[in-house]
Amino acid sequence: MLARVNSGAVIGVDAYKVDVEVDLATGLPCFSTVGLAEGAVKEARVRVESAIKNSGMKFPQRRITVNLAPANVRKMGTGFDLPIALGLVSSEQEMDGEKLSRSMVVGELGLNGEVRRIPGAMSIALMAAQEGMERMLCPADCAPEAAVVGKIEVLPVRRLEQAVAYFKGIEDIEPMMVSPDDVMNQNDVYGVDLADVKGQATAKRALEVAAAGGHNLLMVGPPGSGKTMLARRLPSILPPLSFEEAVETTKIYSILGLTRSGLALVSARPFRAPHHTVSDAGLVGGGSIPRPGEVSLAHNGVLFLDELPEFRKNVLEVLRQPLEDEQVTISRSSMSVSFPAKMMLVAAMNPCPCGYLGDPGHDCLCSMVAIQRYRSKISGPLLDRIDIQVEVPAVAYRQLVKVEQTESSAQVRKRVLATREIQLQRLRNEQGASCNAHMSARMVQKHCRLGPNEHSLLERAIHALGLSARAYVRILKVARTIADMDGTQEITTSHLAEAIQYRSLDRPVQ
Repeated sequence: MLARVNSGAVIGVDAYKVDVEVDLATGLPCFSTVGLAEGAVKEARVRVESAIKNSGMKFPQRRITVNLAPANVRKMGTGFDLPIALGLVSSEQEMDGEKLSRSMVVGELGLNGEVRRIPGAMSIALMAAQEGMERMLCPADCAPEAAVVGKIEVLPVRRLEQAVAYFKGIEDIEPMMVSPDDVMNQNDVYGVDLADVKGQATAKRALEVAAAGGHNLLMVGPPGSGKTMLARRLPSILPPLSFEEAVETTKIYSILGLTRSGLALVSARPFRAPHHTVSDAGLVGGGSIPRPGEVSLAHNGVLFLDELPEFRKNVLEVLRQPLEDEQVTISRSSMSVSFPAKMMLVAAMNPCPCGYLGDPGHDCLCSMVAIQRYRSKISGPLLDRIDIQVEVPAVAYRQLVKVEQTESSAQVRKRVLATREIQLQRLRNEQGASCNAHMSARMVQKHCRLGPNEHSLLERAIHALGLSARAYVRILKVARTIADMDGTQEITTSHLAEAIQYRSLDRPVQ
């Protein structure tokens, strides 16, 4: 007897359909799984047998063969437990074959028959809708993220016998209903505010410019000057996630099993701050079966690298592709996988190894050679990809104790939203660009025209600082953002001068 159940698995951030074929034949009892199944999939026979017996049903004592098609793609994970169990039970109990053929089924089984959550439920729901499925049965803990897709009926299942009763027509399962509008409003709270930062007017201005144009930012200053504090408040002044961005972000978190139980979407912009001991695979993704790294977990959000020179050089260099292409491509002998990585890079570093170069309150003990060696840990090509480099000096005591009402994140965000709206209108006919930082060279040439005085100023700056062609383009993008913040169509010398001053590491060490 042959039973077929529709299921799915994930490669990269997208899912593909898997046909779970269960064949029962005469012969000595055994259980074989074919179709390039890895360890966790092969172990399903133990979980499935115990789950069926402990749910009060009979496990068939026959020669059992389970095929996972397509057979040339390696299968991982525990999401095939529930469809395999349904295929086996259907040999002993009559089920609605038509209903089963129009359903996508995924879920891990506990030994007691409990259906447990799996990673990638949202991606599988999107794939099921594309495949023309009418419904998807999945663990109840995963149901909200699958239901928010809104293109397929999602039935939350808590136990194996509940799924069996549904396909026998004995019991109905109430579909999970999720309102995208309600979900988008429940998590847009960051718990931090820009008003908490004392002083640092220049750094706050640079933070607003970075948020307004989506620019990468590097803060240079002594220990305790507030670099990390500023970085953690950047998401609070960025525009709220759109529904499409929230779905993209949630898919990444879902396949890693990082979504919180009962929550349908990641609706707040991600903030990722990996330790400087992170490996290159941990940062950009990797493994024998490629999985996303920190840059993809920061998709549509902020990737913060504190103590930038302390990261291994080979780790920093792998950032070049995601910063340029907004995606990470990982190639293996059997597959090539791309992960989205449209994020803002925010980094922080000391000006020298001891951290007190240029600080009037402390003496710097570093030699010029040590300073140059410290800064050379960050390559020129990587620095070129960071639009804004700003100095963050130590905060004076008077500023720390001064009681004053500074601008809140909500006030700054209003200006950022107004500036982003200007950019959206300008770039509405341009493909792949929604803010100034994402403009291509052709777009920069079209939208960042300079007058004679501006050309003269930029030419002098390039010769004086020895800037590269990439740095020239970055300066134009930042100047375009500053002009948008002023509400002017033309880029003036004041806009250009401010953009040039945000290249602090291009200036020689004094």
